Amino acid sequence: MKLKVMLLTLFAAMTTSAMACTNFLVGKKASADGSAFISYSADSYGFYGKMQHWAAGRHEAGAMRRIFDGDSGKYLGDIPEAAETYSVIGQINEYQVAITETTFGGREELWRNPGIIDYTTLMTLGLQRAKTAREAIKVMTELVAKYGYASEGESFSIADPNEVWVMEMIGKGDAGKDAVWVAVRIPDDCIAAHANQSRIHRFDLKDKQNVLYAKDVITFARQQGYFNGKDADFDFAAAYAPADFSTQRICDARAWSFFNKFVDGMERYLPYVDGKHIGDPNVEVMPLYFKPSHKLSVLDVMNAMRDHYEGTPLDITHDAGAGIYDAPYRPTPLFFEADGKKYFNERPISTQQTAYTVVAQLRSWLPNAIGGVLWYGNDDANMVAYTPVYCCATRVPAPYQMNEKQNATTFSWESAFWVCNWVSNMTYPRYAQLFPSVKAVRDELQQKYLDHQKTIEDQAAALIARYPAEAKELLTQHTCDCADDMLARWKQLGEYLIVKYNDQAIKPEKDGEFELTPEGLPVAPERPGYSDAYKKVIARETGERYVVPE
Repeated sequence: MKLKVMLLTLFAAMTTSAMACTNFLVGKKASADGSAFISYSADSYGFYGKMQHWAAGRHEAGAMRRIFDGDSGKYLGDIPEAAETYSVIGQINEYQVAITETTFGGREELWRNPGIIDYTTLMTLGLQRAKTAREAIKVMTELVAKYGYASEGESFSIADPNEVWVMEMIGKGDAGKDAVWVAVRIPDDCIAAHANQSRIHRFDLKDKQNVLYAKDVITFARQQGYFNGKDADFDFAAAYAPADFSTQRICDARAWSFFNKFVDGMERYLPYVDGKHIGDPNVEVMPLYFKPSHKLSVLDVMNAMRDHYEGTPLDITHDAGAGIYDAPYRPTPLFFEADGKKYFNERPISTQQTAYTVVAQLRSWLPNAIGGVLWYGNDDANMVAYTPVYCCATRVPAPYQMNEKQNATTFSWESAFWVCNWVSNMTYPRYAQLFPSVKAVRDELQQKYLDHQKTIEDQAAALIARYPAEAKELLTQHTCDCADDMLARWKQLGEYLIVKYNDQAIKPEKDGEFELTPEGLPVAPERPGYSDAYKKVIARETGERYVVPE
């Protein structure tokens, strides 16, 4: 019984991550095939990446819902259960509604909220009680108004096959249990992004169709002394999450890097995201959304989640911090001191502390059971292949579960989280050497799952009208099969890496096999040593110490 209670507490405390995530949003007319997309990386050290499923249900009058804080596991209170709740798996429900988030924090005095609904529970409730994105916004904001908000400032991505929204919300601290918020619909032909900083600045107060907001979002800011201008000039981010170096360089720069891949002329916003021009009236604020130069595919969105600022002025692969093997990863914390000065590490989209990452694909022309796909991967998006999880799935694939045999403190070869992290942690220290092998397998699997998508969906479409249960089981089984396939292939990859690159040498291969001598022994491994660039670093840093006498 004690073990069961401990596990329930652990589950409640690990529903999602906090403080360091990235979201991209793509309207249906900005995508190559008419899909709407939102993405998510759950980035938090110590967090075990897992997937959850909530079955659909009908509940008797008077039934109550216990609320536990999604980050701490702390019991917050009870609210009435809805008469009907919808099936949810991960960040998507059976009606192709998807919700993801990033925490922007905002003004600290507004964190002391006496409410009982935290942001992770709010997302789950929105998914369980809404059939559209617009309805989810209504559900979420009404719940907060009635029962109060219990988290820091949050940016939510809320989408269905036809509409993509960003909603930002922050509590009122000691002034009340509810929250102030604003939601903006992203135009269908545009893309948007947010990454731990409030991204909604000015918004059209008169556009009731595409802009929704709390009735006191401006008056509360006035009361608190955060704003004193005309209503038309109100800036949500400036009022509730004032910019500083970290919010721009560590956070908004990630959104900039996403836009930079698909929008021409993004260099004009570098002074805004470099963090060195806070308050400069001559610096142009980066808008919430842009029209891309070309339409995005699901693979484009996946690859954008793998970004490390490569090829931009913020590229981190060629300085001393990249080490011997040009790694685009940096140890945390992000800030450090040396010789009396404070320094920082760049914080790219793709980062080693990612517990899991998703890309939600939402398609209006297909039945809901087929149209909604949550592409899922455990660990850093750069280091994994996303597998399809259909929104109608009735069970979580075994590799994506958390239980007493596979969790944050228990390694398991049956856990995608641990196997993927095993491969990643071999690769990070010798990135340039090992990553090409990882990328080859990642891309091979990714393309296989994408190529097979139409085949399995055509099979489901042939069943869905007359045999909906069979169609859903087909897609559920495919969901599980792909996860199992990825896990098996990733184990093989890890075994290959340790043999191929043992002791920082490289075993030669021929025709896909490790090369042997005529006597059947392994051919002597290659020893590549330092790169030419790093040889110069060693020479510069050590002076004459390692010079060989003539």
